[in-house]
Amino acid sequence: MELILDCLLDALLDGAKLLPFLLAAFLLLEGLEHHSRAWIEKLFSDKRHLGPLWGSLMGLVPQCGFSVMGANMYAGGVISLGTLMAIFLSTSDEAVLVMLGSGTAVGTILPLLLTKLVIGLFWGFLIDLLVRRTPHPHHHEPHDLCENCGCDKYPGILRPALYHTVRLFLFILVFNFAINLLISLLGEEKLSSLLLGGSAFQPLLTAAIGLIPNCAASILITELYISGGITFGSAVAGLAAGAGVGLAVLFRMHGCLKKNIQILLLLYLLAAVSGFVIDLFV
Repeated sequence: MELILDCLLDALLDGAKLLPFLLAAFLLLEGLEHHSRAWIEKLFSDKRHLGPLWGSLMGLVPQCGFSVMGANMYAGGVISLGTLMAIFLSTSDEAVLVMLGSGTAVGTILPLLLTKLVIGLFWGFLIDLLVRRTPHPHHHEPHDLCENCGCDKYPGILRPALYHTVRLFLFILVFNFAINLLISLLGEEKLSSLLLGGSAFQPLLTAAIGLIPNCAASILITELYISGGITFGSAVAGLAAGAGVGLAVLFRMHGCLKKNIQILLLLYLLAAVSGFVIDLFV
């Protein structure tokens, strides 16, 4: 019982340090999402051949809003498959916020972001080059960025920001507690072996975890990476596969189930291969 209380207290203290930072970050991001949508859709429509570039850059913003927007625009025929994959692969979800708030050095975060940017650019342009298919419009009305995350019922910017802050804090609390408890009970070596530590197959596992359409997956992967439980390549694989709720929106808005499954499998394959290649050379 004492061990559980100690792990819970450590998780609470670590999470409490993040709260002011998370609230400030979400206030900024909510303002950006509320005022940028029309401009972004026009940018992708006017400069469609540069779609993977814009998608990769916007995917780096630490929120799943752009992956939701990407899924909606793909379903509506606004962007290509390569652009959609660039957005999904580069999407950072809340991972960057967790790392910044935990005091992780910028020197650790920047390589992760730049790697995901390069992965999104490379695969996005390659897919568009190979497919050579102009997206055809479907008759779907555009939806708000936060429609599928639960904060769309709150008006304005402050209440959605508070909603995201509390939600993310609870996720972090749960995962910090679980990781602290596992390390205390099993030891770091045993935990690492369960995560295929030292195995070239670890990116396959983390990429599969990353596909879970929830920010909880990216938080788990980030916490494991910070604690040294997974390699850099495995972290990249998991976070590249993690498109937040973007995948869930794609399955809801895009009518072809077979195509959606193909996109999911392609995302997993590209993320896992990228992580595997990185671990070979890093």
